[in-house]
Amino acid sequence: MIKNIVFDMGKVLVDYDSSKVCRHFIEDVEEQKKVETAVFVSPEWILMDMGVLPEKDALEKICRRLDTEHEKEMAKICLAHWHEYCMWEKEGMAELVRDLKEAGFGIYLCSNASLRLLDCYKDVIPGIEYFDGVLFSAEVKCMKPQREMYGHLFERFGLKPEECFFVDDLQLNIDGAKECGMDGYCFADGDVQKLRSVLFGLG
Repeated sequence: MIKNIVFDMGKVLVDYDSSKVCRHFIEDVEEQKKVETAVFVSPEWILMDMGVLPEKDALEKICRRLDTEHEKEMAKICLAHWHEYCMWEKEGMAELVRDLKEAGFGIYLCSNASLRLLDCYKDVIPGIEYFDGVLFSAEVKCMKPQREMYGHLFERFGLKPEECFFVDDLQLNIDGAKECGMDGYCFADGDVQKLRSVLFGLG
């Protein structure tokens, strides 16, 4: 029997576009692309999500790949402010989370994200007041779909895998959850009404 719904964050609870912060601060289109790649499509970004590289050190490494002082300054600004521009609530998710909670489900978050999110997630995640627990990868220095990530989720909140159902936008993360005994649904199409039908059909 499913008692708990576990949500991913990016492209599930919130929509995400890393280019938005670059477009906001940088006028030149080519520079936008260059800075976005250097910051967000980088090994440093992954290492920050894993919690093994502080932002200050990540920025130093990122800037070494950029050519001009202006590019480096823009990278610094975009890294500092990305969470203010790149994430926004997915329409219908706050209501879905509320309705699931009112139906008696436990509500949890399991997301690959850097320590930055610990300071701002309450301003970003829809229906956050209904969540029973939040886990970010950087806290435990591993990431989905690693088994350890799901293990930390179950252990921290005292959950039984077979009583949990996971919603993520990437199939490999659903597959990783299933290997640990937690069934799930790939939300790649972003169809909230379809997801609602799936979740309320679990009982």
